[in-house]
Amino acid sequence: MELRVLINRGSLSQTVDAINAAYFYGLTLAATERGQAARWIAGRQGLAGAYGSTFAGFPAERAKGIVLFTGERIASASARHILGEEASRALRQLRVRDREVTRALESAEDGLLRCLQRAAEDPRHSNPGLYCCGKCSVGLWRNLLAGGLDRREERLRRGAAHLRSVRDGDYGWRKFPFWYTVLALSEMDSGEAKAELKYAAPALERAASRSLSSATYARRRQELAARTLNGL
Repeated sequence: MELRVLINRGSLSQTVDAINAAYFYGLTLAATERGQAARWIAGRQGLAGAYGSTFAGFPAERAKGIVLFTGERIASASARHILGEEASRALRQLRVRDREVTRALESAEDGLLRCLQRAAEDPRHSNPGLYCCGKCSVGLWRNLLAGGLDRREERLRRGAAHLRSVRDGDYGWRKFPFWYTVLALSEMDSGEAKAELKYAAPALERAASRSLSSATYARRRQELAARTLNGL
């Protein structure tokens, strides 16, 4: 079996993106591929620039931001946080039994839980399903959906329920990146998540009905729209 190139040695975000793409499209990764990628990601844990002791991007990623799987560009502290959540999710998906990988993932999880605890101490933050902003909240949900962190069911349910209060009247949500949010909601099985996807359905129908694009992110969005509509 020919091994795919998952690791981009100059970009953690692009490495995570390649792993996300493999699982999104149902590709089978060989044990060698999974092991190499997991150990490489684990080696980024706790390095300079890592958010909350998670996984550090490279200088260019910290300076210019990252692009999410669904194509939205994120910068600054949000990029560092989401990259930490997404790298944690990728390691959980890879399911590699390795002492260093396990240690790195546990350290990252401890750091994120400390961040969540500090956020919970702010009286303005009464919803455990949200973090500092919409985009970071979705990053949190993605890690929870892969089995990370704590209070999974409560955080996901209450996070999805919050979206009703920030609907923008145009099938999206204020301050929540549309496609990244749909990506997370599509993996949830709660009534709150289904309600938001039904609200977004007209926008998804428009995307799904367009001619197939040759652009990577547009193709992903079309596929996501079609899958989500089929699940409603």
